[in-house]
Amino acid sequence: MLNRYFQQTILLGVSSLLMIGTAAAQSSRPRRVTKQPLKPAEEPLLRPEPKPSPTARNNAERPLIDVQPVRPVVNTVGTGDTSHAYQLLQQKQFAEAAKEAKALAVQFPNDPEVWKIAGFAELNLKQYSQAIDDLEKAMNLQEVSKREDVNTADALAQAYVLSEKFDRALPMLVTATTRPGTQPDPAMLYYRGLAEYKTGKLADAEKTFNAVVKANPKDSASLFYLAQIAVGKNDLDGAIASLNRVTVIDPRFAAAWTLLTSAYLRRAALSTDTTKSAADYLNAVRAGEGLIKVRTDAEAVTLFGQALIGSQQYPRAAAALERATLGNDAKGVIFYLLGVAQSRAKNFPKAIAALQTASQKSPDDINVYRELGYAYEVTKQYAKALAAYEKGLSLAPSDSDFKESAERVRPFAK
Repeated sequence: MLNRYFQQTILLGVSSLLMIGTAAAQSSRPRRVTKQPLKPAEEPLLRPEPKPSPTARNNAERPLIDVQPVRPVVNTVGTGDTSHAYQLLQQKQFAEAAKEAKALAVQFPNDPEVWKIAGFAELNLKQYSQAIDDLEKAMNLQEVSKREDVNTADALAQAYVLSEKFDRALPMLVTATTRPGTQPDPAMLYYRGLAEYKTGKLADAEKTFNAVVKANPKDSASLFYLAQIAVGKNDLDGAIASLNRVTVIDPRFAAAWTLLTSAYLRRAALSTDTTKSAADYLNAVRAGEGLIKVRTDAEAVTLFGQALIGSQQYPRAAAALERATLGNDAKGVIFYLLGVAQSRAKNFPKAIAALQTASQKSPDDINVYRELGYAYEVTKQYAKALAAYEKGLSLAPSDSDFKESAERVRPFAK
């Protein structure tokens, strides 16, 4: 009976884990010049005499013309020499390339090439907001001059993805991966799948990720997203198949190990075939072992502990979960699982201690009181067992198991 309730607890816990789960020349308008009225050639005497220069009149040593300093005129028409900035970009000196390109942009603001180089450099520096601004300027200028550049568009799409602006990225990524006469770039195809996934277009994302995997069977990220989509459709078999491929390709992919362990636990808890269920629990242990090689935090150890309990490896589960309880932020579920492992290993005093802590950290978890009442009952502490069962009954008044357990120990409680 208790094992059945524990399986239900595993199913609920795993379900929550499964849900949690990329230089054009510019034209310009002619200057508008105000025409000066012409004097009639036949009236020269009507024109005013030229006034003598005050400089010449007052100071014979001064130059005839006063030269005043003026600000340099910004070139809104021509293009700058971007060869050195481009060379810096090729040499992966991204900060220097961005600085030089932005300096050129002050002098040549209508040159798309300077904005393009700045945007590419900022993209490599992970300055996604600045990259978006500069690449958008480059694209707008390219459109005006009718000299659009696919590299600029693709870089802007990547910047949108990397700044999680998936709705703005998606149309550009569709364009990038459907250009006539060219094979889509695998990276852009992956970004398209990611944008579709993040914007809720799961059917489209599944097709796109499958296309990525077809082109590159070792694309672990695409396989991982295919697994997540499969989990969302309750296709645990498909999810497990994809995740096994992921963990072979990339043994340090922690999220894949987490999802794989959870999927095995869920399939085991749902199975009515005890043989298949036992095999899935063992597979969950194997996946959990892969997980704790790359993650040793409380969440990973808790999941591994669930797998060990499911496969009835209680001493191993207790040892693993005991370590997880040492942290100051250890949650009630860890103490609950430790109590279950100790109880199944018949270490009832340790089980009671863990379950008492669990009841303090998770006072509304009915499963804690079910296990605690059982541990008290087995050790013949009937009054405490009755109190635990009645606490559970107060939280779940319609639970027949609590009612039966309370009535069973009531005659012995003194």
